[in-house]
Amino acid sequence: MGDPRSRKIAVVAEVQEKFSTAEAVVLTEYRGLNVTDMAALREAMREAGGEYKVYKNTLVRFAAKELNLEIDELLVGPTAIAFTGTRPDGSPGDPVTIAKALTDFSQENESLVIKGGMLDGALLSTDEIVALSKIAPRDELLARLAGGIAAPMQQFAALVNALPQKFAYALSALIEAGGASGGPTPEEKDNEGNQDTESNSEPSEGQDQDSNEELEADSEESNEAESTDQQEQEEENEDSEVESAVTEEIDGEAKENEES
Repeated sequence: MGDPRSRKIAVVAEVQEKFSTAEAVVLTEYRGLNVTDMAALREAMREAGGEYKVYKNTLVRFAAKELNLEIDELLVGPTAIAFTGTRPDGSPGDPVTIAKALTDFSQENESLVIKGGMLDGALLSTDEIVALSKIAPRDELLARLAGGIAAPMQQFAALVNALPQKFAYALSALIEAGGASGGPTPEEKDNEGNQDTESNSEPSEGQDQDSNEELEADSEESNEAESTDQQEQEEENEDSEVESAVTEEIDGEAKENEES
């Protein structure tokens, strides 16, 4: 039958390994469950990606002590432990689905009592395990996350696909409105050129009036200049006459003096 001591050592090592590697551990009391109930519970755990094991409290207590796990108060009465493992398809078990399977079973069968557990090494109370069971499973959360990421990506892809078409429409509208640069069309440029030529070749009424006023001003200045010259000439002639008269008067007085 083998050495009982060796078997106990092997069980302690097994419990220590499961405590160390399992993502979630839930301790339960199975008092009052018959063989059929236990079989149904183990099947539910297997489908959820876990396993349901029954160990002696003394061996579990020794294994927990070696790992510095303070769970002595949970090791009272007939105790069975649920560990996260692998699903039938080989995928890893989910702490949420394990907690949900145990919670659902305990609601249908009051003989199963959830006493507490651990999640990633942290102790969990019964209420926390029940709360954990109400969280959406990992696969569902990942699906939601993927959907949340996919929706913006699809919108972005649709926007990228629509950009060339919208750009073509915008460019066409700019060309119809006068070119993408916003300048005049060739026909508008020709019309502007013709208008400039006509405006240069045909003086406006304002320009004719300005020219006439300039001519009149020049004529008046010329007349004024001629009048000034004539006046100056007359003054010069008067000065000459006066000078001649004075000279004649002086000469006459000189002759009279000589004669006398």
